[in-house]
Amino acid sequence: MGKIDEGLERAAQHVVTRQPPKSTAARVRFLVQQYDGSTRAVARLLGVSQRSVERYLTGERKRPPRPIAERIEAEVRRRWQPRVRKRAEKRAAETGITVEARAQFGFASAVGSTDDPRLRLVTQRLPGEYAARLFEARSTGAAERDLEGIVAEGLQEVYFKDGGRRADGLVVEFTGIDYVEFDFG
Repeated sequence: MGKIDEGLERAAQHVVTRQPPKSTAARVRFLVQQYDGSTRAVARLLGVSQRSVERYLTGERKRPPRPIAERIEAEVRRRWQPRVRKRAEKRAAETGITVEARAQFGFASAVGSTDDPRLRLVTQRLPGEYAARLFEARSTGAAERDLEGIVAEGLQEVYFKDGGRRADGLVVEFTGIDYVEFDFG
């Protein structure tokens, strides 16, 4: 999972209406329900034995090792309230999405007016068309580079070109992402 995908996942976690289960047993129970009662499938998902999953379910083992506990929490959060998350994505695809990114932005423009990449912090609201393309690409399993390209194109058009009012012919490179955050609101 790349930084764009992780940023979208964090944004989706902020739209849930109820908090996911807290205890290990409740979290594992939720995962088992998601996999039609298959403890074997959950064991493969988490990278543990089927017997370990059964111990977590019964409460025989309450505190998994930190890496396993983090995996359990991440998988529960990823699957928690899918309809609420889908509604938020649909709304964001119509109204737009806010992007805050600290990354290397470089430009290629008319001859003699290039700018070497440098670290910039940009916060910008992207129109719904870019959000829709981003969600569509993510759902089809697009590579991180493709997701970065969609964000770069959106920032290029809205932030750097100001919607076509300046910098005609400017091409923005979006590389070296330090962090990226999204807000569906």
